[in-house]
Amino acid sequence: MLEKWLKLQNGSDIRGVAVDGVEGESVTLTTHEVKHIAGAFAQWLSKKTGKSTTEIKVAVGRDSRISGPELMDGVLDGLTDNGLSALSCGIASTPSMFMATIFDETACDGAIMITASHLPYNRNGMKFFTKDGGLDKPDIKEILTTASAYQAVENTQKGAISEYNLIGRYSAHLVDYIRKNVNHPTQFNTPLSGLNIIVDAGNGAGGFFADQVLKPLGADVTGSQFLDPDGMFPNHVPNPEDNDAMTSIQNATIAQNADLGIIFDTDVDRAAIVDKGGIIINRNRLIALMSAIVLNDSPGTTIVTDSVTSDGLAEFIPSIGGKHHRFKRGYKNVINESVRLNDEGVHSALAIETSGHGALKENYFLDDGAFIVTKILVTLSQLRQEGKSLSEEISSLREPVEASEFRVKIKLDDFKSHGENVIESLNAFASKHPEFSIVPNSFEGIRLSSHSEDSLGWFLVRLSLHDPVLPVNIESDVAGGVRIIADKLKAHLETFSDLDLSSFE
Repeated sequence: MLEKWLKLQNGSDIRGVAVDGVEGESVTLTTHEVKHIAGAFAQWLSKKTGKSTTEIKVAVGRDSRISGPELMDGVLDGLTDNGLSALSCGIASTPSMFMATIFDETACDGAIMITASHLPYNRNGMKFFTKDGGLDKPDIKEILTTASAYQAVENTQKGAISEYNLIGRYSAHLVDYIRKNVNHPTQFNTPLSGLNIIVDAGNGAGGFFADQVLKPLGADVTGSQFLDPDGMFPNHVPNPEDNDAMTSIQNATIAQNADLGIIFDTDVDRAAIVDKGGIIINRNRLIALMSAIVLNDSPGTTIVTDSVTSDGLAEFIPSIGGKHHRFKRGYKNVINESVRLNDEGVHSALAIETSGHGALKENYFLDDGAFIVTKILVTLSQLRQEGKSLSEEISSLREPVEASEFRVKIKLDDFKSHGENVIESLNAFASKHPEFSIVPNSFEGIRLSSHSEDSLGWFLVRLSLHDPVLPVNIESDVAGGVRIIADKLKAHLETFSDLDLSSFE
């Protein structure tokens, strides 16, 4: 019984299939499951805070998924059955749900966001917050364990539910931040006047940013697209890592001749931008831009990134006065590492991974796509007064000629130990191929540099956080270099019979 519940864990989140009809995928997350999980969270909060459940208040929001309304009812039931007071916040962003624990007007003990981020329409899930931030893996396991044998707190009167416009309060918070930090000498209230900025929400929860953040600041949002929530995501996947999604906002920015294009993922904890003229700024470019912005405020600070960032980025950050610290994939891993460094006396103002999850020390280390964009808008307004563009801030970033990711499936139940053996074998691979050398301080998998003139670059082999997969990232500074590196690596991996190497084809 417990195993069924634990399968819903996805790192520090809950994920499951919420809608029937997709071949091969049976429903695993219904009102029954979320009610029990919400009730377990209520009891977990009671133990953590030392309060009785009747003294606790929790905010609940959701993204635009079609299963959201029904699951939200189940979550609210699970909370109020235990005597908690609940704020029903409707469609909201994941970061705004955390802010419900911070804003004086709400001062919640906890918050739940019903979302499955960029996953297909039939999926859904839950993210949890306290005033200390998002929950970690052990917390989720404990909550699911309680949920598997769930019973509501006995003899407790059902708690009250009240509605609250959280996204309106959160938007006002962002507007206020931009006004104060731009501090425009003549247009304090409307520092974005004269700028055409378009938003692509992908029919997720991010449409509010155009009407409730940009417009009050004076921006022209003409050309914005897919702002209306639609849980079937009919236009493109709301995901800044998706090529079709990025092409869509790029084309819209060019067609409108806009000053900036902004794209959010479904629950707005990730974002990417397109500069005037259609220049895409995501992945390494976004990390470089945010590093430049942060280092302007905090010279010498350490920027923590995930393991697949480029060699060019590792050169760029020190060149503008910062320190670069590569760590493991996974936004919680990157954030927790930045927090750890600060706790040990090493100043780290930014934790950001290539997927677009970025968290700033000044913003509670909350991975917040809208706040990342807010920081960029402050810089855009300031640069405009100097006649400069965002792209100029990262003009010295050296970028690879080619970059690819290959996903090698492991055909064994005990995939973790097999994957670790494959990774360990790459030490011997390096000793047999003098053109490769092992990059020191790999916190995840193994990274090798290629020094051969026909394939200058690097590759990283790591074990997926959740799946029986070895992701292989390869970058090269030479045309055709990725193929050369991939072929040499594939020849080595062929010595393992339980790997599916079809992705290399």
